[in-house]
Amino acid sequence: MERKARPGVVRRVVSGVWGVVDSLRRASLNLLFIAIVAFLVAGWWASRPTPLPEDAALVIAPVGQLVEQRTVRSPMSVLQGGDAIHQVLLRDVVDAIRAAATDSRIKALVLETDGLAGAGLSKLEEIGAAVSEFRQAGKKVYAYGKHFNQVQYHLASRADEVFVNPDGYVLLSGFGRFPTYYKGLFDQAGVKMQVFRVGTYKSFVEPYTRSDMSAEDRESTKVYLDAAWQAYQADIAAARPKAGQNLVSYVTDAPGLLAAAGGDAARMAHNAGLVDGLKTVDEWRDYIKGKVGATDDGKGFRHVDLGTYVARLREDAAHPADKIGVIVAQGAIVDGEQPPGVVGGDTVAGLIRQAREDKAVKAVVLRVDSPGGSATASEVIRRELELTRQAGKPVIVSMGSVAASGGYWISMAADEVWASPTTITGSIGIFAMLPDLSGPMTRLGLAVDGIGTTPLSGGLDPRRPLDPQVANVLQQTIEHGYKRFLGLVGKSRKMSVEAVDEVAQGRVWLGSQAKEKGLVDKLGGLDSALKAAAVRAGLKEYDVSYVEKALSPRDQLLAKLLDNGDESELAMAKPSVVEQTLAKIRTELEALALWNDPGHIYLHCECLAP
Repeated sequence: MERKARPGVVRRVVSGVWGVVDSLRRASLNLLFIAIVAFLVAGWWASRPTPLPEDAALVIAPVGQLVEQRTVRSPMSVLQGGDAIHQVLLRDVVDAIRAAATDSRIKALVLETDGLAGAGLSKLEEIGAAVSEFRQAGKKVYAYGKHFNQVQYHLASRADEVFVNPDGYVLLSGFGRFPTYYKGLFDQAGVKMQVFRVGTYKSFVEPYTRSDMSAEDRESTKVYLDAAWQAYQADIAAARPKAGQNLVSYVTDAPGLLAAAGGDAARMAHNAGLVDGLKTVDEWRDYIKGKVGATDDGKGFRHVDLGTYVARLREDAAHPADKIGVIVAQGAIVDGEQPPGVVGGDTVAGLIRQAREDKAVKAVVLRVDSPGGSATASEVIRRELELTRQAGKPVIVSMGSVAASGGYWISMAADEVWASPTTITGSIGIFAMLPDLSGPMTRLGLAVDGIGTTPLSGGLDPRRPLDPQVANVLQQTIEHGYKRFLGLVGKSRKMSVEAVDEVAQGRVWLGSQAKEKGLVDKLGGLDSALKAAAVRAGLKEYDVSYVEKALSPRDQLLAKLLDNGDESELAMAKPSVVEQTLAKIRTELEALALWNDPGHIYLHCECLAP
C-alpha cells in the first residue's frame, strides 16, 4: 500500500512546487508591469508644465555628443551592457538659446561644458552664432569647466566670462586625422581586399589596402585640416581677441609657456587670455548666484535647464498651418529600411514622399550629416527629392558637419545647397571593395569546389579568388558610375563635366572652399536654409516640422529609460584613452557590416569632421 501511495505524494509535491514557481512568475511579471506603468506615470508627472522662474539663467550643460538626430539602441545592446552614448540634439540647444535671447524671464546664459563629449566644428559654430545673438540682446553669458578640451573651449569661448578650475587646463592641439590601417592584419590572416575605384584622392579603401597614408590622401587631408584649423583660430579670435593673439604660441610653444607659469596649466591659460579667472566648483556656484540671484532655499542659483526650457518652447509655440518639412539624413547611407542614426535609403525616401504628399508642407529642407555609403540607396534618396521638386515644392539642402560622397550625391537634387564654412563636403568619387577569404580558408583546411552554368557563377563568392571577368565588370561599372556622378554634379551645379572632374577625383573640401569652386550655393547654417526655403515657397509665417519615422512603443520606452540618467554622473563616467581607442577600432570594423549595396558600389568618404 505504501509503494502505491508514493506516486501520488510525488505528484502533490511537484504540483505544489510548480504552483509556487508559477505564482512567483506571475508576481514578477505583475511587478515588472507595475514598475513600467509607474515609470511612465512619473515621466508624465515630471513633464507637466510648470512655471519658469523669473530672472533666471538658462543653463546649457550638454552631456555626450551633439547630433542632428538621436540614434536608437537595440534591446540586445542594452542587455549586453554596451556603452551608452548620450546624445544632445543640436536643434534643441540652438532653439533654446535663440528663444532665451528675447525671453524676459531669462536674464543670463550659463555654459557648463564638462559633459560635452564631441561635436563637429560646424555644429559648434551654429551654437556660437546663437550665443552671439543672445549677447547682442544685452544679456550676459558665463562659462565654466573643470577643464577644457578643444571642442569644449570653442563653446565656452563665446561667453563674456570664462572660468576654469584651478587644477584644470585648456588643451588645444589643432586638428589631425590618423586612420588605423588594417593591411598588416589582413596579410597575417591571408585576407585580400579586392578594390576598384575611380578618383585619385578617393581614400576610403586605403586603410584596408595600405599600411600608411598615401601621398594623395596626405595632400588632400592637409588642405582641409589646415583650413579647418584656421577657421577654429578665427572663431576664437573673434570671440576673445586677446586669446586669438596668443593662440598660435599657446599651441606651438606649450612647454615654454607652461614652464613660465610654474607648471600650472590653469595659470598658463589665464596668462594667455583664454580664461578670465580660476574658480573651484563652489566658488563658481557662488559667483553665478551673485549674478542671477539665489533660489528660495539659498543653496543654488535661479535657473532652468535645457530639457525643461525646450519642452516649454515646444508646448508654447504657435503652429501656423503652413509648414517647412525638415528631414534629417545623419549617418552612413545604407540600403533598405534603417533606424534613426543610419540613413536608410528606403526610410529617408519614404519620409521625403510623406512630406511631398502632405499639403501643409510647402517646402522641404534636407539636413545632411553623412559621409555617404551605398550608391543604390543614395540614388533612391536623390530621385525622391527630384520628384519633390517636379511636384512644385522647393527643396533646400542644409549640410551639417559632413556631407561628402554619397552625402553630396543626395544633395544634387536641391534648388539650393547651403553649407557651413567648415562643413566637410565633396569627395566626388566611387569605389567597390570585396574581401577574398580564400587564403584564411586554405590555412584552416577548408576548400571550395563546384560548378556553375557560366564563368560568372559564384564570381562574387568571397570564399573564392575573384574571377577576372567579374573584376572587369566591376571596374567598368565603377568607371560608369563616376561618369554619372560627374554628370549629376555638372547638371545640378551648371558646370561642365571637365570642370567638375578638376575638383572631384575624390577630393575633400571645406564648405568655404566648396563655395569658391561652385560645389555649393550659399554659406550658412540650418536657420539660413530654412529662411531660403520660406522665400522660395513664398511663406511669411510657417512652422518648422521635422518629418521623422515614428518610434515603436518599445523604442520609445528604451529612449526614456536611457535618457533618464543623472547628467552629472554621466559627465563623470568618461572612458579611458585605451577604451576610447579600442572603441574606435571596433566601430570602424563594425561599420563594414553596414555595407549592403546590392551592386557592391559605394560613395563613401574616409573623412572626419574637425
